[in-house]
Amino acid sequence: MRILFVAAAILSSVCAGAFGQAYRWVDQDGRIHYTQTPPPPDAKGVQRKSFQHGPMGTVDLPYATQVAAKNFPVTLYTLPDCGPFCDQARALLVKRAVPFREVSVVTQKDLDEVKRLSGKGDLPLLLVGTLVQTGFQESLFNGLLDSAGYPSSVPPARIETLRKMDPAAPAPATAQGQSPEGAGAGTEPPASAGAR
Repeated sequence: MRILFVAAAILSSVCAGAFGQAYRWVDQDGRIHYTQTPPPPDAKGVQRKSFQHGPMGTVDLPYATQVAAKNFPVTLYTLPDCGPFCDQARALLVKRAVPFREVSVVTQKDLDEVKRLSGKGDLPLLLVGTLVQTGFQESLFNGLLDSAGYPSSVPPARIETLRKMDPAAPAPATAQGQSPEGAGAGTEPPASAGAR
């Protein structure tokens, strides 16, 4: 019995070290990636993040979130200078503890991909599986995430833990901080997006 306990403890610590980290990096086209595998050698701005929490392992996502993320992965397309709309979209995903990939639209190729997905160039663009929402309107983003099975609320302690994992992530906007005129608003990328 004691040997089984020791083996389980060793396996737990090995798994925590293997799966308790992620990398944030920028590719040659200026796109930001978040991965669990090390980035390629030509990646820029590499940041290694550890998700270990306490002595026993990693921050685990709720089962419903894991299933939703597997079946309906989330990608958020933004502009580097998108402003409050992209910030609010990102904050909503962080608040709901939705794992997502963010693509910064900086080249003509990126803009063409956005237009292929949505038929227009409005940003932010939220892709949940194959479902698309352009512009930011909190109720529509929430509806899309709800339909994919992402939990609608996360305990406050988990939100704070997630925020600590990525200190660069903005704090979620409060109800008083959101402006009604921003509802449904989007930002059109400049026509010269590919000229950079």
